[in-house]
Amino acid sequence: MNKIVSKEFLSDNVVKLEVDAPLIAKSRKAGHFVIVRVGKKGERVPYTIASADPKKGTITLVIQRVGKSSRKVCELNAGDYITDLVGPLGKATHIENFGTVLCAGGGVGIAPMLPIIEAMKKAGNRVISVLAARSKDLVILEEQVRENSDEVIVMTDDGSYGQKGLVTEGVEQVLRHKKVDLCVTIGPAVMMKFVSLTTKKYAVPTLASLNTIMVDGTGMCGACRVSVGGKTKFVCVDGPEFDAHQVDFDEMLMRLKAYN
Repeated sequence: MNKIVSKEFLSDNVVKLEVDAPLIAKSRKAGHFVIVRVGKKGERVPYTIASADPKKGTITLVIQRVGKSSRKVCELNAGDYITDLVGPLGKATHIENFGTVLCAGGGVGIAPMLPIIEAMKKAGNRVISVLAARSKDLVILEEQVRENSDEVIVMTDDGSYGQKGLVTEGVEQVLRHKKVDLCVTIGPAVMMKFVSLTTKKYAVPTLASLNTIMVDGTGMCGACRVSVGGKTKFVCVDGPEFDAHQVDFDEMLMRLKAYN
C-alpha cells in the first residue's frame, strides 16, 4: 500500500496527489506511467507520472474525476493509502537535443507533458509549449510549464484566457513561423488526431502519447491494442508514445467507445 503525502485541487474535477513510492520515484523517467487500484475489488487504472522526487521518495499523479474509479482515487486524502501501485510501466520518452521541440498538451494531458517538457529543455532543446483547455479554470500547471519552456501559447475554447481557439490553431501558428524539429502531443485522442494532421502538412515528425483502454498494463490482455503503420501494437508495452502520423486514430477512437 502507498500513502498519499499531499493532495491539491488544480480545478473542480482535477486532483494532484503526491504519493509515497520510493522505488518508482528512483527509476521513473519522462513518459512512464503506473497502474493504480483502490480497494481489493477496484479497477486497475493507468495514470502517467507527472513528476517524481527521488530524495523524498514520492511521485505525483494528476487525475481527472470522470468515472467511478477515478472518483474513488480523487476522494482519497493525505494520510490515506492507495491499495496497489505498480510501475514504472511503458517505454520512456526518447530524449535528445533535436533542436526545437513543440509540445502540445490538452486538458489533463498537460500533466504528463510536463516531465517531457522538463527533460527536453534539460537536453538543450528550444521548447515551445502550446497548452489548451475549454476555459481558464481548466488550464493546469502553467507556471511549471513556463519555467521550462522558451515560449508558451495558451488556447481556450471560450477565449476566457490566452487566445480563443483550439490547440491546432496554436500549433499551426508556431509551424507557420518557426522551424520545428519535433512535435510531442498529449491529450484527448481526437485532439491528438488533429494535431497529427496539422503537423503532417508541415512534415514535422510527431509523437503522440496514446490513452487507450488498459487492463493489466503488461501486454497480456490486449485491451490497449492500436494499429500503427498497419501493425498491431500494445500501448502498455510498445508505447505509450508512437509516431502520430502512423497511428490509426479512427480505429482508436472507435475502440475508446467500448464502454459508452
